Amino acid sequence: MSDDESSDGAPEARRWAGTLPWHADVARTALADRVRWPHGLLLTGPEGIGKRRLAFEFARALICEDVRDDGGACGVCTACGYVAAGQHPDLRVVEPVDIDEDGTATPTAWITVPAIRSLIDWALVTSHRGRAKVAVIAPAERMNAAAANALLKTLEEPPSDTYLILVSHQPGRLPATVRSRCRVLRVTVPDTTAALAWLAGQGVGDAERLLAQAGGAPLVALELGDESYQLERAAWLDALSAPHKLAPVALAARIDAAPRDLRKARLAAVLDWLLGWCGDLALVKAGAAPHRNQDYGESLARISPAVAQIPLFRYHRALMRRQTEIAHPLQPRLVAETLLFDYRELFR
Repeated sequence: MSDDESSDGAPEARRWAGTLPWHADVARTALADRVRWPHGLLLTGPEGIGKRRLAFEFARALICEDVRDDGGACGVCTACGYVAAGQHPDLRVVEPVDIDEDGTATPTAWITVPAIRSLIDWALVTSHRGRAKVAVIAPAERMNAAAANALLKTLEEPPSDTYLILVSHQPGRLPATVRSRCRVLRVTVPDTTAALAWLAGQGVGDAERLLAQAGGAPLVALELGDESYQLERAAWLDALSAPHKLAPVALAARIDAAPRDLRKARLAAVLDWLLGWCGDLALVKAGAAPHRNQDYGESLARISPAVAQIPLFRYHRALMRRQTEIAHPLQPRLVAETLLFDYRELFR
């Protein structure tokens, strides 16, 4: 979900605008304690539930010059106007991107030390509007080790009225020294009814099936209706449904069919499918209904007696470790091959 726009975060400000309905109570409760707002806030929770948009809503409220009674941004003052236009000098967004001389943002694997040093320099400058300065770092776990270390002093001794909001769905990948210097706010998956209502309002068909595939994350579900995505998912899950016939080399070769710059993204999707599949396999084996892959319930029930629980849990942990390594240099097809051979072994 996952672009630092020089100093103001410009189109990110517009992309994140608007509170999602399931965040209304969270935002109201947090902003009611505005006088004790932490200089370092770590927003955590599953991917695809809108944590970035919530972080930006907090930023708007902290910068607003005529705050509402409930602590939220008024939406009409000069500061709110600058934020809406993506031009507020006291709001900064840091993401893993490179900005070329033409201002074009290119995604990168990591948030690096120069980006954090630039943020620190910005934090030391007096506020342009005489109020708060807010920086949003997302996803925070994409700071490399040196960048995270560079941020520590600013987290520990921030300039007056300067607030850092870190957004992460994998907070365990952040150094303990960073986590310990932040107040943690955990955001949960929204209620299914609220999520389905929102997806219906976005014009999403078959929202219930897509929301299940997304593990209850509405913003992920919003993207899963793409026909090519669903066809590729079906190809992989059909193969996983017949482990004794599974051909790991041939199946993994599908990753190389994607354009080179999209192969890591394809591998990330494959890892997500495998994780969801194995989680559902464990549920079905225990006598419960599948969660993520309800449309493959019969296939899961057919193969579940042939897999042992402990090897399945170990394999699931291995998948989670691989998921944290996506940003590292690797060959996606070879990673997929290894995982598929290991999956097949579960049924021997």
